[in-house]
Amino acid sequence: MRPLILITNDDGILSPGLHAAVEAVQEMGDILIAAPIRQQTGMARSFPYLDDTGIIEEIPLEIGGKTMIGYGVHGSPAYCVAEGVMELADRKPDLCISGINYGENLGRVLTLSGTVGAILEADSHEIPGLAISALADMSTFFTMDYQEYSWKTAQAVTRRWAEKILKEGMPEGARMFNINVPEGAMCDTPERITRQALQTYFIFQKPEKRDFSKPHRIHSKIVIEEEKLEADSDIRAACIDRVISVTPLDGDLSISIK
Repeated sequence: MRPLILITNDDGILSPGLHAAVEAVQEMGDILIAAPIRQQTGMARSFPYLDDTGIIEEIPLEIGGKTMIGYGVHGSPAYCVAEGVMELADRKPDLCISGINYGENLGRVLTLSGTVGAILEADSHEIPGLAISALADMSTFFTMDYQEYSWKTAQAVTRRWAEKILKEGMPEGARMFNINVPEGAMCDTPERITRQALQTYFIFQKPEKRDFSKPHRIHSKIVIEEEKLEADSDIRAACIDRVISVTPLDGDLSISIK
């Protein structure tokens, strides 16, 4: 039986990055697309319950010269994975791919990321996960006005790691991969196995005095303290050395203390 690959994201089901991921692996197995009906960046692994939560729409998609049905889920990326596994799939998926995301997921931002939140949910179902992000301007992060982007390199990386996981399984100690592709990376750009940096990366900015009765979004900016970066960190790899960062994750946030 062909592998079943569940593909999701946090940018929305119409995102070109999602379609690029599907196109990258569509010949490797049966594809199930279950992605948010709308933009869901920054939702982490949350399960918010709103009035429309759980509605699922069938969305015709033209990808790689083929017409296929994707499921637009009213819910977070993690919720999409749960719906995909429990209601939409006819069998347990062999792999969950989340992305290709507009914008990087590095350092302590990982706990905020809807892209990573999706594979954390997949891991709870004992399904290996592959989160793929492409470094991009911050203006692309929270919009459905999708900008043009060259996905060729990110597609090649997606294809290579999906094939590796499906053929060899996950390496000992790893349950997921978080991959970040720098801007300008080529198909022959080196890859580096990295660790999650301890820096926050996206730093929230204190708002000016405002009217609390009106909607507001806290803004952030990128701050990299290069001199404090670990040599094997994801931030150093993707942002300083401009190589492809591949971070194995196990989902275990606990530590041992004496």
